[in-house]
Amino acid sequence: MLSKLVGGMLYDPAQKVNGELRDIFIRDGFIVCDPGPDVRFDEVYDVAGKVVMAGAIDIHSHIAGGNVNTARLLLPEQHRNHMARRLNQPFATAKWSTTDTGYRYARMGYTTVVEPAMLPVNALDVHLQMADIPILDTAALAILGNDDLLLRLMRGRAGQGQINDYVAWTLHATRALGLKVINAGGANAFKSNVRQFSLDDIVPDYGVSSRQILQTLQRATCELGIPHPVHVHCNNLGIPGNVDTALATMEAAQGLPMHLAHVQFYAYGNEGARGFSSAAAQLLDGFRRHPNITMDVGQVLFGQTVTISGDVIAQYSRHRDASPNKWVMWDAECEGSGGVVPYRYRATSFVNSLQWAIGLEMFLLAEDPGRVFFTTDHPNGAPFTCYPQLFRLLMDYEYRLACLENIHPDVVAMTLLKDLKKEFSLYEIAVMTRTAAANLMGLFDRGHLMPGAIADIAVYSPQDNKEAMFDRAALVFKNGRLVVREGEVVERIRGTAQQICPGYDPSIERSIKNHFDRFYSLSLENFTVNDVDFIQRDQERFVVHDCRR
Repeated sequence: MLSKLVGGMLYDPAQKVNGELRDIFIRDGFIVCDPGPDVRFDEVYDVAGKVVMAGAIDIHSHIAGGNVNTARLLLPEQHRNHMARRLNQPFATAKWSTTDTGYRYARMGYTTVVEPAMLPVNALDVHLQMADIPILDTAALAILGNDDLLLRLMRGRAGQGQINDYVAWTLHATRALGLKVINAGGANAFKSNVRQFSLDDIVPDYGVSSRQILQTLQRATCELGIPHPVHVHCNNLGIPGNVDTALATMEAAQGLPMHLAHVQFYAYGNEGARGFSSAAAQLLDGFRRHPNITMDVGQVLFGQTVTISGDVIAQYSRHRDASPNKWVMWDAECEGSGGVVPYRYRATSFVNSLQWAIGLEMFLLAEDPGRVFFTTDHPNGAPFTCYPQLFRLLMDYEYRLACLENIHPDVVAMTLLKDLKKEFSLYEIAVMTRTAAANLMGLFDRGHLMPGAIADIAVYSPQDNKEAMFDRAALVFKNGRLVVREGEVVERIRGTAQQICPGYDPSIERSIKNHFDRFYSLSLENFTVNDVDFIQRDQERFVVHDCRR
């Protein structure tokens, strides 16, 4: 199958192409060089006057797993049937179903999404849910840092090599693309009635600090050659003054690569009459001093959502703010815990308005879009369906000023937004959501439009209103196949799951099996994710990416 896209305005930072008129050639699902003048094409698409980018990549979005399903159960009113049945697929009418997730991402031009919090004991469920999401390629980050075996190894002063083997085995067993650390040690400390847990606090019964856990797992990630840096949910989420925690975590990285997740929730000062202020500028000053650090923002936008997290301390501390007033806290054997708390962000709220402003300040003050990534921490800051609105906020200064008129008046006087006139360009949006996102995750086969890349391509009709422009792509190609036309899904195809397989000493399996036999109700054989669980007619489900040493 040979196809051609003719005359589009390409935005491809990997080639430093900024709006140039170029054709794209696709053969059997991959972008290829110009095959020459005498070749006959099976399909030709006229995209003259349209914006052409690689398919977008979301590096941090909670789309599968126990928390996601619990949120569906807790809030049935948020996903009742509301649409005409599409493509005769089961559950196609259910809002926030796996089908709806795939369709809504695809219509915006997204083709790859990373689930950033896969509890290893729940890995099979996560992958089964992701396999049911149409069109999108997916990946997941395995959570370590509160699991009993790791903490026992550290308490027993195990060598770094043995811990590296345990981390590598976990990534193999769970088919993960990288490692996630959530408030390291905090979930275990919560079981001992600890309600606030900082970087140098000690986990009861284990005698190790949150800092030691984080640094040990960071070192394992680096020594194993895992492309994506350890993905860190810091301590003290949402607490006024927690900017000091974020800055201390950057220092704790000791110059090694580290990614900080949803940093808007850590850019809080404690100044002013209310004891709550923006520390976005202070956090970004530290960020500039640490070129080894990357981060995503976790932008807050106004409206109803549900917060889901493995940080049980943070979730429990906010359960009284649940709106509507229902919530869930849970604990998984030997692994971790977390919670689901519905929440509505209100423009009339001082706190919510300041959170909204802080996220935008971080985007606009950051000098390198290749290190600051576009997220709302779906669904915690806002559903991913709000991304087009966020694009407009970043690209349209006058629109930001208009929005300032609707937020809490005390925040308007405090925020820097009225003086931040920067407007993101299409090229910078392509950096954040395509090229840099692919490089950060180690997915070098996508995020660009060079020959050899997977033919994941998004085509947009230029509009002054960037929200309307990015809400409904004109065309979207997945693996070279047209899946979206004028914002509507025209073909439902299967995606693949991305993973890495770092090497490890097989002898670690003996220690892991002994631990499972002693402490788990689940046998080790039921823990691992196997190919037989994911038989697909037309392709392999799992794609292994190289480790980088």
